Amino acid sequence: MTDIQKLHAEMTEWRRHLHANPEFGFGEQATSAFVAAKLREFGLDEVAEGVGGTGVVGTLKRGTGNRAIALRADMDALRITEQGVSQYKSQNAGVMHACGHDGHTAMLLGAAKLLAEEGGFDGTVRFVFQPAEEWGRGALAMMSDGLFERFPFDEVYGIHNMPGLPIGHFETKAGAFMSAEDNFEITLTGVGGHSARPHWGNEVLVAACALVTNLQTIVARRIDPADIGVVSVTELITDGTRNALPGTARILGDARSFKSDISERIEKQMRVIAQGTALAYNVEADVTYTREFVPLLNDPVLADEAMTVAAELLGDANVRVTDKPMTGSEDFARFLSRVPGCFVFLGNGKDSAPLHNPTYDFNDEGLVHGMRFHAGIARRRLTHS
Repeated sequence: MTDIQKLHAEMTEWRRHLHANPEFGFGEQATSAFVAAKLREFGLDEVAEGVGGTGVVGTLKRGTGNRAIALRADMDALRITEQGVSQYKSQNAGVMHACGHDGHTAMLLGAAKLLAEEGGFDGTVRFVFQPAEEWGRGALAMMSDGLFERFPFDEVYGIHNMPGLPIGHFETKAGAFMSAEDNFEITLTGVGGHSARPHWGNEVLVAACALVTNLQTIVARRIDPADIGVVSVTELITDGTRNALPGTARILGDARSFKSDISERIEKQMRVIAQGTALAYNVEADVTYTREFVPLLNDPVLADEAMTVAAELLGDANVRVTDKPMTGSEDFARFLSRVPGCFVFLGNGKDSAPLHNPTYDFNDEGLVHGMRFHAGIARRRLTHS
């Protein structure tokens, strides 16, 4: 039997190595090489590198079963300058693991080692290490590179750590669990000029400010209160300076929803408001609207299976089926658009810094729980006949 305490120590070492050496999406060369080397060291049947650019897929077979499931972890870091003080602080300036993908990778490596040593399942397990989750591009890249054709599987499972949720706690829900994410950029074009003579030009800053305010009416007045929608302006950039009125302004942000018709309504109304506001201020408006993430929809039966595994490992009191979906987005949803599966949250501790915060750090106490969940779901879903 595997020494779990020793494996936990190994996972902690791997996780801190990855934390100190973060890489941005599609640039995870050293990370994927590290992952592939470990999988080969564990004795997996096949290890494929370069899937979707920098993705890695490990395959482990036991018994004679013809079913396969996939366990997925994301590997990329964020362009954030770390403010932590740990000995394993990021050595890559301006890049850090501020979302815990280092922990996700380490716990899936731990599950691969445990299952390779102990087995306990009948069929095939695919260990999918995905690049560029933060971009919302990594899953599509792997799929375009033949993930489902080259490494077929019937179900897929994933974990994301969650600050505020206690260590050793799991949370999920059937159906809509995380939202779609749409990105938008609105460019206003006018005529800049001297700040002392605004009437000589057609500046855009006042129009931009009005547009930012007007966009808030989309959810308040055009979306059914029973539906969920969020429109957030995150940037307002102009070419003005202290004594020069701007001639161009860019308004950027994102929108969240769980239904395609709500996404379409947000886009339609945004275009109406942008053109109307531009007309009122005698400037031009151009709207670019893209859909980056699709809604994450957990299969009801497999969500129940996932929570059963978590409860068996940690007890009913440490497992919660939430009644509200989250308006964050996750690239894992692309895999769920092809096969059924379930995505769960794993507690990172009540005192954890928020995700995408420069002081965030994955809590290593959670590694063993994530590893055991991965192994547990593989064994439950690939039961010996």
